[in-house]
Amino acid sequence: MKKQIPIELHDVTVSYHKRPVLWNVDLEIPEGELIGVIGPNGAGKSTLIKAVMGLLPLSSGWIKIYGKSIDQQRTKVGYVPQRESVDWDFPVTVKDVVMMGRFGKLGLFKRPGRHDHAVVEESLHKVGMMPYAARQISQLSGGQQQRVFLARALAQESDIYLMDEPFVGVDAATERAIILLLKELKKKGKTVLVVNHDLQAAQSYYDSLLMLNMRVVAFGPTREVLTPDLLHKTYGGRLTILADVAEAVEKANE
Repeated sequence: MKKQIPIELHDVTVSYHKRPVLWNVDLEIPEGELIGVIGPNGAGKSTLIKAVMGLLPLSSGWIKIYGKSIDQQRTKVGYVPQRESVDWDFPVTVKDVVMMGRFGKLGLFKRPGRHDHAVVEESLHKVGMMPYAARQISQLSGGQQQRVFLARALAQESDIYLMDEPFVGVDAATERAIILLLKELKKKGKTVLVVNHDLQAAQSYYDSLLMLNMRVVAFGPTREVLTPDLLHKTYGGRLTILADVAEAVEKANE
């Protein structure tokens, strides 16, 4: 029996106001890997994640999750959006937010049961936010808010996790907690795709890297694709600010 691919994109183009942001993207994301998505600002990284989630219309092509559309497989995908895209003033508690991650499994009208509450509490424990369960999300720091959204994704008990810049605006302790969590998900066989701006972190965090600049520049094991030549192709003239990274990569690959 042929093994299904967690995420498959074929000839995907996404446009804003008729201007392509992603162009002819063909990708097969393998199962059970921790994958970083890197590229310059405006390269289409967040657009890629939103397109996979079905949040943006495609100008061409198709996207499949385990061989089916996202609408058929939504419970298999956990999503952590950019923190700045969330209305943090909405009057809801930390536990309520995480419980939202259970709704896909519960259905529209079924009330959460004992198991659902146990999953939510375990998810909050994992990100160190159980003591804040009754607090309003507007009262949390940026790092704490990010942990809550990670807990919501964990509560979904998904097979695939898509995370759009989870490290932005968090402190060092939260970043360490997040990466440990991502590695734990990988150990459980989950497929994790993470948009990340920090190239230094990319060297050590991810099994593979997807290097994006409207098109796919490269996709493969981190040690193989994180080369000065491919960095140059991905970032172009902006590579001057990444000189230290390129030099470190060159030394690591010697």
